[in-house]
Amino acid sequence: MGATSVHRTIDAVWRMESAKVIAALARYTRDVGLAEEMAQDALIAALEQWPEEGVPKNPGAWLTTTAKRRAIDQIRRRENFNRKVEEIGRDVQEATPDASEGIEDEIGDDLLSLMFTACHPVLGTEARVALTLKMLGGLKTEEIARAFLVSDATVAQRIVRAKKALADAGVPFEVPEGPELASRLASVLEVIYLIFNEGYSATQGDDWLRPELCAEALRLGRVLAELAPKEAEVHGLVALMEIQASRTKARTGPGGEPVLLLEQDRGRWDWLLIGRGLKALERAEALNQPPGPYYVQAALAACHARARKAEDTDWQRIATLYQVLAGISPSPIVELNRAVALSMAFGPAAGLALVDEIAGEKALQGYHLLPSVRGDFLVKLGRNAEAKAEFEKAASLTRNERERTLLLERAAGC
Repeated sequence: MGATSVHRTIDAVWRMESAKVIAALARYTRDVGLAEEMAQDALIAALEQWPEEGVPKNPGAWLTTTAKRRAIDQIRRRENFNRKVEEIGRDVQEATPDASEGIEDEIGDDLLSLMFTACHPVLGTEARVALTLKMLGGLKTEEIARAFLVSDATVAQRIVRAKKALADAGVPFEVPEGPELASRLASVLEVIYLIFNEGYSATQGDDWLRPELCAEALRLGRVLAELAPKEAEVHGLVALMEIQASRTKARTGPGGEPVLLLEQDRGRWDWLLIGRGLKALERAEALNQPPGPYYVQAALAACHARARKAEDTDWQRIATLYQVLAGISPSPIVELNRAVALSMAFGPAAGLALVDEIAGEKALQGYHLLPSVRGDFLVKLGRNAEAKAEFEKAASLTRNERERTLLLERAAGC
């Protein structure tokens, strides 16, 4: 196997195993920052040794053992060496890099603990997203920077500050219990869905979609569903992402331009993903827990997925579900979506009335979809001059070039 082939293998192994390596190491060291640093050292060691010595039979175990040994060397230089070495276990010092050492024994708990740590509310949203993609996604700093259109240095700073903030706050490496679990789980789900949404509808840049982020969020969601099978909201989020991701191929035209939901060729939807999403929704329903926001949004997505033609969509049910969602998680954005459902179920005047009610909400100021939705209603009511102004305003507010082009085309069409 040539050096180039080995490097490709190492890259693939790192994507698959890095989260497990960091999680296993964090359980021993109780220091996420040190765990991530030593895992990176192990990766460098693999890049140096595997081209010469060959890829080990159990590459994940090799990386974990190498990282542990380096962690011990690091801890040895600290004042609390004796206490920490007892926690890690002296037998690791004599372990061979190919030994499995029972790494899989507690990997489920370790990964779940790492998710809860990386997504801890003590961190800001951007820091949580960057740390999650780095530690759980195995993405390189430059890959995260490219996905979010920021500099490598910005992402690197976010990650460094996040690890320091976790250490300063003394965040324990564990899955929370009792009342704290619900709020902390909500933070984990929020981060995963933020990653998915940035891939599904990029907030800025030239591309409408960033499929790699959608794929990473789906992977994290599926892992979480296996680790927390009794949490209905986890299955709800997975169902929502599976169904939304099923539309990816139909959401852009030949030139990469956005294609809106009701105009999509549903024959291009991925019905395997839709089937997976509906199954995940069934798992959430079977748990018989109070409906949460992700479950309700998944039920909304399922309404669209079950309609083989746009005209078959059950808009009255969708309007009802948005009413339920507004009761669980009230927000002007939910109301804006409810206005769209009302317009489809009962006519554009009903939607416009609700939009005009919420237009003054602070959260919607500068939000490009407000004038975009209002413009759509005005077109249907034959008020084209007003609609043109709304579409132009929406185009001035969006930071995504594909979306801006679409909105300007709609304005010109008025």
